Amino acid sequence: MDLTAPSKIANYIAGSLQAPLNGKYIDNINPATGEVYSQTPDSDAKDVDEAVGAAKMAFESWGKTPAEERFRILNRIAELIDQNLEALALAETNDNGKPLWLSKRVDIPRASSNFRFFATGAMHFSTESHNMEDKAINYTLRQPIGVVGCISPWNLPLYLFTWKIAPALAAGNCVVAKPSEVTPMTGYLLSIICKEAGLPDGVLNILHGTGPSCGAAIVAHPGIKAISFTGSTRAGRDIAATAGPMFKKVSLELGGKNPNIIFADCDWDKMMRVTLQSSFSNQGQICLCGSRVLVEESIYEKFKEEFIARARKLTVGDPLEDSSRQGAVVSKMHYDKVMGMIQQAKDEGGTILLGGNSVALEGRCKNGYFIAPTIIEGLGPNCRTNMEEIFGPVVTMQSFKTEDEALQLANTSDYGLSATIWTQDVSRANRVAAQVHSGIIWVNCWLLRDLRTPFGGFKNSGVGREGGWDALRFFTEPKNVCIEL
Repeated sequence: MDLTAPSKIANYIAGSLQAPLNGKYIDNINPATGEVYSQTPDSDAKDVDEAVGAAKMAFESWGKTPAEERFRILNRIAELIDQNLEALALAETNDNGKPLWLSKRVDIPRASSNFRFFATGAMHFSTESHNMEDKAINYTLRQPIGVVGCISPWNLPLYLFTWKIAPALAAGNCVVAKPSEVTPMTGYLLSIICKEAGLPDGVLNILHGTGPSCGAAIVAHPGIKAISFTGSTRAGRDIAATAGPMFKKVSLELGGKNPNIIFADCDWDKMMRVTLQSSFSNQGQICLCGSRVLVEESIYEKFKEEFIARARKLTVGDPLEDSSRQGAVVSKMHYDKVMGMIQQAKDEGGTILLGGNSVALEGRCKNGYFIAPTIIEGLGPNCRTNMEEIFGPVVTMQSFKTEDEALQLANTSDYGLSATIWTQDVSRANRVAAQVHSGIIWVNCWLLRDLRTPFGGFKNSGVGREGGWDALRFFTEPKNVCIEL
């Protein structure tokens, strides 16, 4: 099995690697160097139609495959991901720009964990029965939907790609999946791994292409009965507009503008360390990053001084160097967006306490897309900078006097994905957690993930929940059977 990144990526349809039917390709750029290093298929509706046909044929047998056999194959995929950690991590870093140590430590291990978790989950997925005393008994069957579509983003490419594919396959569905065209390489390499693991042909089909040409065709195809999407709120809105009238099941995990709420009684050293991590991990390109830092007024100045000092030590450098704490942002387009948002913050009257500039490196990364960790204060809760998702190494700071004021600031955003609360007061922690309008609340920690728990947000952060039994329920249809006694 060769997991060397090729110069030309192929689609994976019906168990074979093939070129896009239209013969068109897109440049794939290494964001750390700014150089084209491979070509990605620019697939369209014809490729989608072929993939759906292959998935439909495969579903005739895969949908009836015993859970134990599905477990065996999916667990083998997890084993092969683990065995090829180095190659996959390098591909992820070259595609995304994140530090190689981060790809090794987080992204690739989590991808194998996703397959292993849902492979096991399929063996334990249970349903309900309801006894109507001496009249009848009802029991629920959970049956796979058929062919489903999975569309994932560029920030955690293999991590989030497998987060969708694994439960869909574990539940007995066949999948037409599209990784982001900005970071397609590990999605392509996964197709090779799945073939090696013995996944039957057509059960998983991986297409590469843009959202408008390939993603939209997946969403609109009448043969695809459910869509699981992670990405921007704007794209989620378009997907809902297409899928809604077709009565497709839809799971949308969208943007976040997450608050870190820091009370004066926090565990100071742990809070400082984790807040730095939650602000700038993956160059701030995680939907769960705390981009609005809310600090109790009595400790605000102390926090500001130390937070700036710690952030200043985050080395921006070549992602392949172990010393680099920050890599490149994912693309030139995204670089321009983030830099534009920093300028917007200045125009709104914000004060740049740290960063606010691009970083020029030497050597192989001289043309890369690097941005310094940026800290901004002096902006109100309703300005665009505090309302819109920046998705880069940029955070704002605001102070509050009371718990009620902290809640008001936290809930101002149109998003509601996650929040972090720092306090040693258990009653306050429970009280604030219950009142923050977010789907995921961390208390005195961040990104501590149990894969059994529901994952998703309120408001503009999406519709539905992923993870655990929620994911397996989404990818199945419940059927009630009533038998009169």
